[in-house]
Amino acid sequence: MKIALIRRQFSATGGAELYVQRLLSALAAAGHATHLFAEKWAGQADGVRFHIVTADGSRAERPTRFAAAVDGALQQEKFDCVFSLERTLRQDVYRAGDGLHRVWLERRRQFAPWWKRPLLGRGAFHRNMLALEARTFDPANTRHVIVNSEMVRGEIALHFPAFPQDRIHTIRNGVEVNRFKCVSRAMARQRFGLNEQDFVLVFVGSGWERKGLPWLLQFMAGRTDDPRLKLLVATRDRMRGKIPPNVILTGPLSDVEAAYAAADLLTFLPIYEPCSNVVSEALATGIPVITTAFNGASELIEPAINGHVLDDPRDLATLGMCVNHWRACGANGPVKTSLPIDLETNVRHTLRVLELASAA
Repeated sequence: MKIALIRRQFSATGGAELYVQRLLSALAAAGHATHLFAEKWAGQADGVRFHIVTADGSRAERPTRFAAAVDGALQQEKFDCVFSLERTLRQDVYRAGDGLHRVWLERRRQFAPWWKRPLLGRGAFHRNMLALEARTFDPANTRHVIVNSEMVRGEIALHFPAFPQDRIHTIRNGVEVNRFKCVSRAMARQRFGLNEQDFVLVFVGSGWERKGLPWLLQFMAGRTDDPRLKLLVATRDRMRGKIPPNVILTGPLSDVEAAYAAADLLTFLPIYEPCSNVVSEALATGIPVITTAFNGASELIEPAINGHVLDDPRDLATLGMCVNHWRACGANGPVKTSLPIDLETNVRHTLRVLELASAA
């Protein structure tokens, strides 16, 4: 096949782009002629031809200008399959890895202070994103959609009922499982100044509002009388306000697996996440997860087997009960998950959808 893959920004070394890297490698290894259309990229990928797509303008204008520019660039050649990881105008397969922008705005309004709610989503950027999203989910413009959770599949059915459900494919995110199994817990704890007797929660991610870090900090501020309870925060976000003394900030980590190795429990309370990789990373490490029902990755969680799912990220009382449950369990060995979380499965299933789209 001759395949066009669309991604606005690509980095051959960025951890967040691991899925794209592996997919490009798999396509090239299978003998497919692979073309990547992007505004910019760092590094190279063997067997892949890069195409620069220029999209200048303001923040509000750039998504739509990129979509128009890449559509024009695609007309210069004929492809067997066009696979977009961005909201674009026409494609054979669209991967809705970011979920729905309109649902993200709903969640922001739900959890924002009352005085902010009337203003949310009213800017030109959001109007353009909503219009572009509607065009992407028009079945005349997109033949197949890949979602990374059943949660997002349901959101598409609700907001875009004209898109046929049999053309939506659930392929969960995958991670490099072995990467998260090979770090010494003792060395990781020593690195972050933790004692073996400490019970350590970990938060990994950027996006202060979206990923629920303020509620975790509030929870820890109410537990300062518990000297053995600690929260390890690995984020590049600029922290706001006073940080409780039982919270340890690592800054951004290139080896985030060390943070998981040092921890006993992932606590991740987003208001909207289509399918967060951090849940799979924690499960690959073998530690349980507390997350929310607004995270598509909560579908990996079996209550009291490998974690708990909160209905409301603000419910700190229930969060405390869940933390106490896992604290009481002690060191019972790594938790298990019944669904695949490896990157190889993700890439293999994605290739099948691309082949299906090209054969039709």
